[in-house]
Amino acid sequence: MELAMAAEDAAFRDEVRAFLDTHLTDELREAGRLTTSVFTDRDYNLKWHKILYEKGWVAPNWPEEYGGTGWSEMQKYIWSSECARAQTPNLSPMGLRMCGPVIMKYGTQEQKDFYLPRILAGEDYWCQGYSEPGSGSDLASLQCKAVREGDEYVINGTKIWTTHAHFANRMFCLVRTDASGKPQQGITFLLIDMDTPGLKVEPILTMAGDHEVNQVFFDDVRVPVKNRVGEENDGWTVAKYLLEFERGGAYAAGLEVNIQQVEHIANQEAADGGKLIDDPAFKAKLDDAAIRVKALEMTEHRIMSAMSAGQNPGPASSMLKTGGTELKQLIDTLAVEAVGYYMAPFEREAREPGSNIALVGPDYALTPMATYLNNRASSIYGGSNEVQRNIMAKLVLGL
Repeated sequence: MELAMAAEDAAFRDEVRAFLDTHLTDELREAGRLTTSVFTDRDYNLKWHKILYEKGWVAPNWPEEYGGTGWSEMQKYIWSSECARAQTPNLSPMGLRMCGPVIMKYGTQEQKDFYLPRILAGEDYWCQGYSEPGSGSDLASLQCKAVREGDEYVINGTKIWTTHAHFANRMFCLVRTDASGKPQQGITFLLIDMDTPGLKVEPILTMAGDHEVNQVFFDDVRVPVKNRVGEENDGWTVAKYLLEFERGGAYAAGLEVNIQQVEHIANQEAADGGKLIDDPAFKAKLDDAAIRVKALEMTEHRIMSAMSAGQNPGPASSMLKTGGTELKQLIDTLAVEAVGYYMAPFEREAREPGSNIALVGPDYALTPMATYLNNRASSIYGGSNEVQRNIMAKLVLGL
């Protein structure tokens, strides 16, 4: 793809920058800057969601018929790049990037008419009921059971690592409806209201000090059959399609900004008057990471092109997920190395929106350690990178 910017693209870039300058408040900029994982705290990402919805820019990758922008690939790249540079809050991907595209492809007309406008407007906040204790990357081994009784499914079991379940009012969930065949068979995809009786959310606090993930328990939770997406026992097909969107997305622009942040830290003068950026070994590692980010950008454009044409990303999303998460972890490691002894002397409490983080040391040392700890999971969630390599070996190399 030709990345040279034409006049119309430069004009669009200027429009985006002007929009961000006008609508990205100091509060939202600070929330974006303090984001240390995929998810910005709900209150802030919903504020930003509403602003983008009113502008018509909240779902660049959706088809125009459902409220998408109709942007070109270059415009999407410019948008993601400028948002990364401005450090906007991250929108929750669960509805816009994951559940929405699944409903577009597999949902009934009734489901499309009800859920898609609500996802677009930010009226529903979604979480994902996939992983279970013992069923993470081996998702086909899930045991959360749903028994059909008339026009309802009755669910019993548990889900774990459920991000923002304590905020969500809806969940898309995989349940076991038949255990007689292969593990991939007998799985069903359901949409669940989080206020349904018998559903309980318990917090899990991470090493990074966040309350981001949870365990969810189901005790005779009743879900209408009309909330099923796809056919009964064919949820594995739906789940695989959704995971391609979870694994996809825009990594390169954000990673380029992360490299710039590491360069800024490494340019700080140490007590002896030296700078880490002048260390040839460190500079070589940072330059290598920058080159790999540029290579990743090409895979990213391929996926964006497929999605814009109404196609699912296919195995290319596994390439992007593997390359993007491993580069993210590499750059996080370089940030920790650059910050050095300032990594330790701050205490970060488990925080809800609006709480404070106490820091002893320079401002640039506020987030690198929490980011490093959070992103250790990025090569596991959405299907571990080992699983992604198996997918690439099978579907790309034909092994």
